[in-house]
Amino acid sequence: MADWNTRPATAGDLEAVAEVRAVVMRPDLERLGRYDEHRVRQRLRDGFVPAHTLVIEADGAFAGSVALRPAEDADWLEHFYLAPHVQGRGIGTAVLAGLLDTADRDGRRVRLNVLQGSPARRLYERHGFTLEREDAVDVFLVREPRPRYGWFDGESGVRPGDGTSS
Repeated sequence: MADWNTRPATAGDLEAVAEVRAVVMRPDLERLGRYDEHRVRQRLRDGFVPAHTLVIEADGAFAGSVALRPAEDADWLEHFYLAPHVQGRGIGTAVLAGLLDTADRDGRRVRLNVLQGSPARRLYERHGFTLEREDAVDVFLVREPRPRYGWFDGESGVRPGDGTSS
């Protein structure tokens, strides 16, 4: 795995995130007949909220982004893009696992959508996301929070199955 980290996004990250989105989404959007050079970037610009976004850096350089936007009944995982040159190194899996661990700890459901036929769907399903609904373009997935146990996270002394506490 590459040397990587995340940091809070700033307004100055907008164009870098918009560009990586355009590059990453282009094959799927073209396959669906929906690629538009301007629209692919503008949709990101219209929904970019630095306060909910992390920038992913690999080997000291911008490599992608991910956002977790709070909503009434779930957090929405959005703008999760990794530049092609860092894909396949385990960074996306590690970033997603960290976000889901926090959602589990907070008891929060997580929702997202991917384009029909996107290979990213497999990553999400490996992490417990299930089909909620779909249409001709998008697949909407949801993941319920997973219970946490004291023997695992140190929050309580109760050990499941043995009826004791420490």
